[in-house]
Amino acid sequence: MKVIFFFVLISFGIVAQNTDSSFIRLIYNQALSKGKAYEDLRSLCKDVGARLSGSSEAAMAVQWGKERLELNGFENVYLQEVKVPHWERGTKESGWINSKDGLRKINILALGGSIGTNGLLEAEVIEFKSLVELQKSSKSNVEGKIVFINQPMNEQFVNTFNAYGGCYSIRGEGAIEASKLGAVGVVIRSVTLPMDTHPHTGSMHYLDSVIKIPSAAISTLDSEELSKLLVKGKVKFSMELDCRVFPDELSYNVIAEIKGIEKPNEIITVGAHLDSWDTGEGAHDDGAGIVHSMEALRILKELNYKPRHTIRVVFFMNEENGNKGGIAYAKRSIDRGENHIAAIESDRGGFTPRGFDCDGSHEQVQFLKTFGKNLNEYDLFHFDRGFGGVDIGPLKKSFEKIMLIGFVPDSQRYFDFHHAETDVFESVNKRELELGCAAISSLLYMLDKKM
Repeated sequence: MKVIFFFVLISFGIVAQNTDSSFIRLIYNQALSKGKAYEDLRSLCKDVGARLSGSSEAAMAVQWGKERLELNGFENVYLQEVKVPHWERGTKESGWINSKDGLRKINILALGGSIGTNGLLEAEVIEFKSLVELQKSSKSNVEGKIVFINQPMNEQFVNTFNAYGGCYSIRGEGAIEASKLGAVGVVIRSVTLPMDTHPHTGSMHYLDSVIKIPSAAISTLDSEELSKLLVKGKVKFSMELDCRVFPDELSYNVIAEIKGIEKPNEIITVGAHLDSWDTGEGAHDDGAGIVHSMEALRILKELNYKPRHTIRVVFFMNEENGNKGGIAYAKRSIDRGENHIAAIESDRGGFTPRGFDCDGSHEQVQFLKTFGKNLNEYDLFHFDRGFGGVDIGPLKKSFEKIMLIGFVPDSQRYFDFHHAETDVFESVNKRELELGCAAISSLLYMLDKKM
């Protein structure tokens, strides 16, 4: 009876200040005992699979997303057209190292956007410990060789995203810098912390003014072995990649909302990216974010919460290799004269929630900190300045006063799975995923009430 009475109060918009903690408790109860997130993630990973932009799987994911949002009974479910890149890995992807110790096959993955090798590419390999070291080298030292950039993530950073930020440029810029010095190919140490046999892919790019050369990642264990062999003497590296770039494809952002009853023209967006890399199943990156966003809104609807502002959930397409979905969403919002006041993104995995980052003004950061009094008891302690998200980033350029918020889970295991074949449904813990949904749903509730 108490719960029914509470729902009546909510429906009439007369919930008192001191009921915030009670309603957040209901959110957590719903997520942990009656949640749908884990089954939704299973379906996305197993029924659809990896979802690289431009692929048939990405097209199926769009259909999956639209159907799921409709089943949840959200309003205004629709698709927004987006032109996205179309790159395919192909079927040939092999690598070997040949030294005085003999021939050894290694674990290798083409980097996203790379050209193929046009058959077997063989050359002497030369090692650099960082991109900066490569940039300081001479053409006479590099020309005709395959460059190996062996820069590990710094394990001394407690926040692993800081470690990632320190070396991800070897992936994005490695082929450009190696080609400038006449290299015929480049391989990088996978951008990950664990020592294992799993290579990690990710986006790279070229410049029109520089010759394009094939680019790939090898596992951390293979990187260690290659480095040791190079100390002993010359090593020949061989690889074959038949990846290709195709014309851009038509795809879609998937969008739904619950209209606000007081300020329907003020929009709070919550979202994640629907695409993933073509290895694994895109479970943590970013299937977890997709179900976080959808479940957060579903819980509010299930509890009969009537938002003051319009809350919109967006499944963005093409975060991994272009961010075309995020750019298109921001442009469309401006073209339609919409008023976006806040946006939340989940793109750091389905691990135990720690809190939220705020990319905004000092006043907005301080405003976010005030939510701690209601959320600390759920082990949410991080409310600070930080990164919002790639997909929602373009909104900042379009809406000067918007508050961008990034969901912050525990970061220690994220790069074990990031862009690797290990990023599968089985790597996600059900309870941790549900706690993330509850945390984001609670934040939505607090933002809607307080803004």
